[in-house]
Amino acid sequence: MKTLTIASLCLASAASAAAVTTGVAASGAAPVTAAAPHNVTHHAAPAAVDPGAFATSKPNPYFPLKPGTVVRYRGVDEGERLTERLTVTHDTKMIQGVKTRVIHDVVFRADGSVAERTRDWYAADQDGNVWYFGENTATYDEHGNVDSREGSWRAGRDGARAGIIMPAHPRPTDAYRQEFLRGHAEDQAWIVQNDATVRVAGHRYTSVVRSFEWSRLEKSVVSVKYYAQGVGIVTEQDLAGGSEKFEAVAVTHP
Repeated sequence: MKTLTIASLCLASAASAAAVTTGVAASGAAPVTAAAPHNVTHHAAPAAVDPGAFATSKPNPYFPLKPGTVVRYRGVDEGERLTERLTVTHDTKMIQGVKTRVIHDVVFRADGSVAERTRDWYAADQDGNVWYFGENTATYDEHGNVDSREGSWRAGRDGARAGIIMPAHPRPTDAYRQEFLRGHAEDQAWIVQNDATVRVAGHRYTSVVRSFEWSRLEKSVVSVKYYAQGVGIVTEQDLAGGSEKFEAVAVTHP
């Protein structure tokens, strides 16, 4: 059990700080102390996307978009036990001239009812950067009625911009905006490690990317996520401001 201390998290585009000390079940992950890093590499999302950069697509091992891939998670949020099924579908959607891949993400309660259903749109460019073009999401009450569609956005609409969900060559100090629709979708990430080793559900993953992620809309909430090659996120948990924790328990490859 290693201790992670965030003295400050920051991006060139926005100062977003949190002081956190917590434990994360990870093997080989050295303690990290970050104090207002001045050498963060910031990848700003451009106002317009160049479709030509997506004419050919280079796969990113840390965020695979191969149709038929299914990752199942189990977790807990605010004391409620949940399961999650993430499916890379064969569906595509044209957004700003780019053919994006549709990922279907469903969160279930312990009784089997759907708590949240989301369709996310991603595309890898010619260099292997994976871009996030938006999502259509909805949360549901216990009776199956839509509670909220807050968080839905689409690049090119109402000022929304595509962001980067995973760089082609993730390195510590890389920081970037993952999504942007002012007041609705403002997630950001900061990579702190690319050589972690984690054990999740009896499986050992190496050369894992670890990132701190947060939103300007919930500045008190900071989470850590671990991305493994061939899978994507294998475990994540809130470090401050929340109680959410999920881990991958099964991965099906096509």
